[in-house]
Order: sequence, then C-alpha cells, then structure tokens
Amino acid sequence: MALGLLPTQVGAPNTPLQVHVLCLTLGYFIFDLGWCIYFQSEGALMLAHHTLSILGIIMALVLGESGTEVNAVLFGSEITNPLLQMRWFLRETGHYHSFTGDVVDFLFVALFTGVRIGVGARLLFCEMVSPTPRWFVKAGGVAMYAVSWCFMVSIWRFAWKKSIKKYHAWRSRWSEEWQRKLNGHLKAH
Repeated sequence: MALGLLPTQVGAPNTPLQVHVLCLTLGYFIFDLGWCIYFQSEGALMLAHHTLSILGIIMALVLGESGTEVNAVLFGSEITNPLLQMRWFLRETGHYHSFTGDVVDFLFVALFTGVRIGVGARLLFCEMVSPTPRWFVKAGGVAMYAVSWCFMVSIWRFAWKKSIKKYHAWRSRWSEEWQRKLNGHLKAH
C-alpha cells in the first residue's frame, strides 16, 4: 500500500475498511499504552510512539480523512513486532545466543531500516508534497518519522555492538585454533 501511494491519494476520505482497521488499532494502542504505563515497561520513546499513534488514529477518525497514510504508517511501524516477540521468546527459552537469534536480529534490523526508514521516507514525501492533508496531519507525519529515526539510531547502535562482540569472539576462536595447529609443528625449510 505505501509503496504505490501517490501524493494525490493522501488526505483522501476514509473508506469503511480503513475506519474499521483504525478502530481496532486504536483499541490496541490504548491498551498497550496503559500496560506500558502501569508496568513501567517502556521508555519515553516508546511512550511517545504510542501517544503519537493514538493521536494520529483519533485525528483520522474525527476528520474522516487521511486513513490511507495513517494506516500505512501504523502498518510500517508495527510490521517488526513479530520479530521483537520472537527475540523475547528466544531469550526466555535460552536460545537467543544462537544462529536463529542472529537471523531474527538481522531480519529485524533490515525490515526496520527498509520499511520504517525507506518506505517511511517515501510516505512522508507524498504527505508533504500533497496539498490535500492539513498542516497538523503533516506535522504528525514528521513527528512519527522522527520517532522512527530515534529508534533507528538505537537499533544501529545495538547492531554495531553485537557485530563487534561477535567479530572479537570469532577472531579469538580463530587465533586459538591457529595457535593449536602451529604449536609443535614447525615447517621444514
């Protein structure tokens, strides 16, 4: 949906299906925000993401327009959730530090970068160049994209640290194996 979005489609009246999806998603975000606040399980950035999502959904429902782009942003924002849940399950079962954990982390970083940053840039561009959406809809789009970049910086820091740690572990293993092979086996000249 977001890849084929044209600047002329943003700000259009909501369809009944978009309204249905927005209502379901609003319920999810209200519940999840309450959970995060009650259990203090998330930081300020995640609370900002939830709050902006709730405000964006309410805005699209009240105005009766911009359901296309709000749903596209929500889809792009939540598409990485299954991978986050997979990481949690792997960690809880003691399987996170494995090849499967590495694959899940790689897919998460790639999907987040491609969808929230790449496709998100296209969506934001369409929103900004279109004369149809109201100024506060555009401001909300900029705010959501800024939150995505804040998450992206954290994710890339995590990925960099994990990669460096894995590289040093590999290098140490390789060095030990090399020393074992050479130890006591001098080459003949």
